[in-house]
Amino acid sequence: MKLYGFGGTRSQRALWGLKEVDADFEYISVNLLEGEHKRPEFLKINPAGKVPVLIDGDRVIPESAAIVLYLVDKYPEKALLPADLGERAQAYRWMLFAVTELEQPLWRITRHTMLYPPDKRLPADIALAREDFVAMAAILDKHLDKRTFIVGERLTVADCVTVYLIDWANEFHLIDGFPRLQAYLERLYARPEAPQRIAEARKAA
Repeated sequence: MKLYGFGGTRSQRALWGLKEVDADFEYISVNLLEGEHKRPEFLKINPAGKVPVLIDGDRVIPESAAIVLYLVDKYPEKALLPADLGERAQAYRWMLFAVTELEQPLWRITRHTMLYPPDKRLPADIALAREDFVAMAAILDKHLDKRTFIVGERLTVADCVTVYLIDWANEFHLIDGFPRLQAYLERLYARPEAPQRIAEARKAA
């Protein structure tokens, strides 16, 4: 397998899944700062021009959450999804909660602070996005009371997808008032399978 990615991006989420299943893969850096994601050879792999992308034989899988779910099916013995149907449903629930309720406000903040040209940045939307994130983060923080992982007694896809977002939010100081989220972040990144934190991965890119 080959993973096309760039340090500090959602590629870290795909890396987490690959490390958790102990997969044999090659990492290929696509330097976003130098525009390598816009080159014709990469656009043939992913017309959206985004990372990460996992290639496994003739299968081309973009989207970090989709990559993690693909690894669930490829390595069922690693049990990244619970066997119990009820717990599996909860893993899906929290994974989708992460990509819809937590990730979207973080993207809005990122776009309006560093991605958009200065004349297109909207400070008011940054403020609204911060409010949106904090409201949803409070729900997850409460859920994590007396829990090590989001679902069940071991790491699942819900954690692989979510913990990267908590680190992203930490970059904006959005979890300062959520001790359970802070503890969850430190606990999961202490795992030997964990990839680099966002700040470290950016420096190394």
